[in-house]
Amino acid sequence: MHDIVTPGIDRNNLAAALNTADQALMSKVARIVRLPAGTNLYQPGDIVTAAYFPLGDAVATFHALMDDGSAVEIAMIGREGAVGGIVSSGRLAAYSRSCVMHGGYFARIDSSALETLKASSPAIRDLLSRYADCLLAQIFQSVACNAVHTLEMRAAKWLTAAVDRTGSHQVMMTQEEFGALLGIARSYASRLIKSLKADGLVETRRGSLIVLDAERLKQRACTCNDMVRAHFDHVLAGVYPEPSDLEDARQNHRA
Repeated sequence: MHDIVTPGIDRNNLAAALNTADQALMSKVARIVRLPAGTNLYQPGDIVTAAYFPLGDAVATFHALMDDGSAVEIAMIGREGAVGGIVSSGRLAAYSRSCVMHGGYFARIDSSALETLKASSPAIRDLLSRYADCLLAQIFQSVACNAVHTLEMRAAKWLTAAVDRTGSHQVMMTQEEFGALLGIARSYASRLIKSLKADGLVETRRGSLIVLDAERLKQRACTCNDMVRAHFDHVLAGVYPEPSDLEDARQNHRA
């Protein structure tokens, strides 16, 4: 049995892009917490009191809530980013729901402490502003993708992004939850997954989807993930997850 080693803030690629002195400033005010899948970070209207930086294979998501009570996923945030009050000043109300999709470690920094960090370090302030631009680009791309791409392309894109973020081919999610993320009924989600299974791309287990052939699945996806990655590389070179990051994530997950 491996001892569980609590990761440092450098397991977040965004924080790791800082110099040693600025990383130390962040580490000093960060509290490392382990959160299980399904944990709600914010609901619409909640006052944002802290930012969460996913570490290793941890992943959070944003969901837009509709008037019929359904929720559609609009952004997936892994070790390349953060959730909650990144560039805004003070404590503001959340617009969307944010929750943990893939359980793991997060660096939690209180909003007041984050404001102090941004005021004391131009490098931290600039980094978070650049990340906000990348996050906005990701959301823009998601809106366009939902409008013009087929369900199969969107499903393949989403599963590919999940594998990229977690380093695991097992996505802990029911068919109903998967359908909700795509904004479709469970019956449509079941038919979509059945088609992917027939082509040998995925299989289902109780409460999870297993990606069998990530490369072929990526070929079925639209190019939206690649476009978001390209923008990250232009604005924040080296922050978007790379294959070497995924191996680190796998080892952290096994620990």
